Amino acid sequence: MLKSSFSRSLGLLLGVALTLIAALASVLLGANEIEPATLIKAITAPDMRSLEHLILLTERFPRATIAAVVGASLAVAGALTQTLTRNALAAPSILGINAGAMCFVVVASAFFALRSPLALVWVAFLGALVAALLVALLGRERSGTLSPVRIVLAGVAVTALFVSLAQGLLIIDQSNFENFLLWLAGSVAGRSLDILAPLLPFFAVAAVLCLLLVRQLNLLALDDDMVKGLGQRTGRVKLLAGAVVIMLAGGSVAVAGMIGFVGLIVPHMVRALYGRDHRWVLPGCALLGAALLLIADTLARFLMPPQEVPVGVMTALLGTPFFLYLARRRSLAP
Repeated sequence: MLKSSFSRSLGLLLGVALTLIAALASVLLGANEIEPATLIKAITAPDMRSLEHLILLTERFPRATIAAVVGASLAVAGALTQTLTRNALAAPSILGINAGAMCFVVVASAFFALRSPLALVWVAFLGALVAALLVALLGRERSGTLSPVRIVLAGVAVTALFVSLAQGLLIIDQSNFENFLLWLAGSVAGRSLDILAPLLPFFAVAAVLCLLLVRQLNLLALDDDMVKGLGQRTGRVKLLAGAVVIMLAGGSVAVAGMIGFVGLIVPHMVRALYGRDHRWVLPGCALLGAALLLIADTLARFLMPPQEVPVGVMTALLGTPFFLYLARRRSLAP
């Protein structure tokens, strides 16, 4: 574990370097491999008559940008979810938040013909909120506290509910089969920056809230009795942190569909490096989450050539063994 401020700062710089390397690999590698010299020319003197420049500017750059933003958002949302629930198995994908957002987006697209990126963002937020409220309601004990075991079981049930509803639409509206399938599997391929633009203000608000709440988030990891003994009221902090989770997870689903396990894996990796201080955990999650999804998306292009595997499938392959490992541990505390 990195203990000193200097070593942690150096670790963040290495995280920046890893993210940049992963982004470079994402831009250069694929069915059509691009030379670094071509990349420089596309940046300095773009020529839309060149096939390679066209691929870079219209496909690879947007894809890498969206993968980085979505990966960072899901990782930070996962860290906040684990802190709020004090559960090592908690993540937006495990607790049904991603599934709720995905289901609402699919329903809005199928039955109400919503195509506006901003409208789909609000629908995704609503679905994420409904799913979170359902899980919180089902996961509470009679004392009003969240049970670590019950909340995971509630999340599994809510996820199954919303995924089943979305899958039912595949039968009803087969004309949009491929689009629905991409929402279910999770993919950053073929997405343009136009769909990301409406989310940037929400992500900016979420980032500001994380900065403002970072010290209070450290208190949430303590026992409730200890927090009360310190004279701290955590209700508002939990509400604002929950809103950040809804914005980050719901927005990510609105862009890329249901990509799982990023919010589960990354926070544990970051805490192993930086400890539990959210001043280091949250930026570490943003960097490592972005790098992880960029790497997963790049690897997905070569898993079953010449076809590309949705990145959600790749993250599931990486995350399922990790989830089983955590589930076998005695302690559920993050």
